[in-house]
Amino acid sequence: MQITVAALIVRFMERLGIRTIYGMPGSHILPVYDRLYDSSIRTVLVKHEQGAAFMACGEARATRGITACITTAGPGATNLVTGIANAYADKLPVLIVTGETSTFIFGKGGLQESSGEGGSIDQSDLFRGITRYHRIVERTDYLLQVLRQAARILLAPNAGPVLLSLPYNIQKEPVEENLLDGIRFVTDAPRICNSFAATEEMGRMIREARHPVIVAGHGCFLAGAQGVLQKLGERHAIRVATTLKGKGLIAESDPRALGCLGVTSDGSAYRHIVAHADLLIVLGAGFNERTSYLWDPKLMAGKRVIQVDHDASQLEKVFKADLVIHGDIRAVLEDLLICLSDFPAPPPPAYTAAEIKPHFTAIAHLFERIVERLPEALVFDDNIILAQTYLKASPRHRYFPNSGVSSLGHAIPAAIGARCAVATPAFAILGDGGFQMCCMELMTAVNYRIPLNVVMINNGTLGLIRKNQFQLYRERYIDCDFANPDFALLAQSFGIAHWRVESAADVDALFERADLVGGINLIEVLWDKNVFPAYRSDR
Repeated sequence: MQITVAALIVRFMERLGIRTIYGMPGSHILPVYDRLYDSSIRTVLVKHEQGAAFMACGEARATRGITACITTAGPGATNLVTGIANAYADKLPVLIVTGETSTFIFGKGGLQESSGEGGSIDQSDLFRGITRYHRIVERTDYLLQVLRQAARILLAPNAGPVLLSLPYNIQKEPVEENLLDGIRFVTDAPRICNSFAATEEMGRMIREARHPVIVAGHGCFLAGAQGVLQKLGERHAIRVATTLKGKGLIAESDPRALGCLGVTSDGSAYRHIVAHADLLIVLGAGFNERTSYLWDPKLMAGKRVIQVDHDASQLEKVFKADLVIHGDIRAVLEDLLICLSDFPAPPPPAYTAAEIKPHFTAIAHLFERIVERLPEALVFDDNIILAQTYLKASPRHRYFPNSGVSSLGHAIPAAIGARCAVATPAFAILGDGGFQMCCMELMTAVNYRIPLNVVMINNGTLGLIRKNQFQLYRERYIDCDFANPDFALLAQSFGIAHWRVESAADVDALFERADLVGGINLIEVLWDKNVFPAYRSDR
């Protein structure tokens, strides 16, 4: 039996386990949309295609499953670029389906053509550097191989975005219904042979250390190593610091937790490592600019270093290690627990967390209440600086920083995507500048009744830019300050609740009166634009 390519693409997405697809229709992709009408896949109409990409990213980060977005040709596809770059940087399994003009008018100047022919936009070149695989499907005779390659990459341990562009006429061509039987829809486990001898050497180095410290990164999340990491810290009293993307791998209220290591943190983990650590155990952390304090040599000075990662490209990328293990982090740690089964380590030295500054009381209190009053929460954060210090993340209060390409306007659509898939209260943290880049996606949440809490810091400025111009450019402020709308009236026009926060008492009132589980809330936190975090960003 034969079906259309459009119908086959929808079945392909169903076989991949895609539950929701975010996008905006256009004439060149309507054959696929028509087949989605009868599909189990939920469609979400966004306000801008960039929002669709960020929603797919948010769902992928919350579920670690394959997600999808869909647009028409030309501007529909080009509007995706920043969101797909974010997915590429974060290695997220996002399938992008775009339309294209019919193949028989390639090169003739078709409306919204992006085939690269006849001087038109070359979509393949546009997405080449931000996708793991991309293809304009110009014929059906190689469609099986294209879909097989797409599935292989989306299901791989080191996944990434995949783009399939489908010309209008190709979407309506017939193909065999059983074509998908030739594709493997199973995730392959990492083909890494862990060396128990290397793990034994790792155990010996820990036994010899007086004050070992683990630096745990996002690779621990990817390996599902949270539980065994917790056991290692508990049994052997090893302090654990995390990277920004690793925040919450262990509960930051745990006495062994040093908190987040990074230039925008309160510096507690940095000070402890520099003053006390004689062994660093780096697990799934890339030691980027933010984590390493611009690759500060003090972090490594006078210490032995062990690095474990399933991604070989990360090993010794920015520092030399005394022991390198290319392996599955969870399996390595499970073997390590066996090696250390008879080793009662002494408690490490205490450390002192930074005091809460008076200016930060309200926002710090807000983060405290999220953890105290909600059994679970998802926090998507564009601001980073405040949550990195004051949010006590955990495996139950999960933190998703705006990493990747660090683009403003990410938090709201990402939280919407996560909330579509996970029945857990979601918070989007962002400034008023970033808010105005994506605030219309609040109507997407309204249209589909997706609960969401937006915490917007209102200081009437692009805070990072103003801070830099204050610290580095002799207060020569340019293009950082702006006027805001009346956010209470804006929320009213959206039909959502508005809350203004200026003090800890306002935060307590918010948690008493607001529906933070099933409602849509705009929480406006008032902030003095001349109050800056202390850290410097000279690069």
